[in-house]
Amino acid sequence: MHKVVILGAGKIGRMCAHLLQRCGDYSVTSVDSHASSLEWLRRNVPGVHCENATFDDVAAIDRILGGKWAVVSCAPFDCNALIAERAKAAGVHYLDLTEDVAVTKSVKALAVGAKTAFIPQCGLAPGFITIVAWHLAKGFDRIHDLKLRVGALPRFPSNALKYNLTWSTNGLVNEYCNPCEAVENGLFVTVPPLEQLEHMMIDGLELEAFNTSGGLGTLGETLKGKVQNLNYKTMRFPGHCNILKLLLHDLGFVHHREELCKVFERAIPATDQDQVAIFVSCTGEKDGRFLERTFAKLILHKEIDGLRWTAIQITTAAGVTAVLDLLREGKVASSGLVRNEDVDFDAFTSNRFGKHYL
Repeated sequence: MHKVVILGAGKIGRMCAHLLQRCGDYSVTSVDSHASSLEWLRRNVPGVHCENATFDDVAAIDRILGGKWAVVSCAPFDCNALIAERAKAAGVHYLDLTEDVAVTKSVKALAVGAKTAFIPQCGLAPGFITIVAWHLAKGFDRIHDLKLRVGALPRFPSNALKYNLTWSTNGLVNEYCNPCEAVENGLFVTVPPLEQLEHMMIDGLELEAFNTSGGLGTLGETLKGKVQNLNYKTMRFPGHCNILKLLLHDLGFVHHREELCKVFERAIPATDQDQVAIFVSCTGEKDGRFLERTFAKLILHKEIDGLRWTAIQITTAAGVTAVLDLLREGKVASSGLVRNEDVDFDAFTSNRFGKHYL
């Protein structure tokens, strides 16, 4: 029985706890400072051990990590540098869901010389999207363009933004504001968020896509010098990007992110009727031919094991739990930095947790 700590018992943390505890191979401890979140776990996921603590309480985190095999951080992204530091001190494997570039750089630095695995950015984007992109790209002799697109969307949009809150509001605003990494004409570059707008269709949905930060993960560094153009964009319903530009730039919320988070949480309702759109396209040369290969998928909210889960819960939790399961099985490296592109696509999608993507 592998002892795992999950930091965060919110939307994603509770599904991670459910998947791992129910499968029978893990003993799960869930940590959160919100009593209501822990109470939900006690009612719905028998066997999970719950601990009430804040993510900046070093003494509590050290005590909880003692003797454990791994920690999965579903905490806010700005908590992860400290959590990764304590994981290294405790000698446990570390996985997180962050899309924040600066935090990931801190985790990568801690991974140097580590005797346990450090696997940041294991959710949906970055995470599964990177695994798919690498899977497509490595089938080419020469890569021209690699496009990664992901959208966490409401099923029934009804406001001007055509959006409902489905995941972390802080993470949402963060990716709308921070610089974005890309490869253009063979050069690793930084591009502004909310730019390079394009339009597309997936399974009959008319969508727009624009630059957001973090979704590329480490893929830009991995493919530098091997790809002509590489970028990541978030998909939304048409009109969303222009309203964001009004809020962030014309009204100045880019300098008041916490205020914008409060506005969003006050004015935009959450929904449990959501969908996740995934699109990856790779063009290049193979055996002298110019080819394109594409992965496209639309994943809906659904009931699993008698509980209702949103699409963003399913895709994010399945992403990190599948990688954790592959680590237990010895199918990914057990020390130092492990990148998403180090995870085999076929191994992931045949995994009991990864199968939720299919």
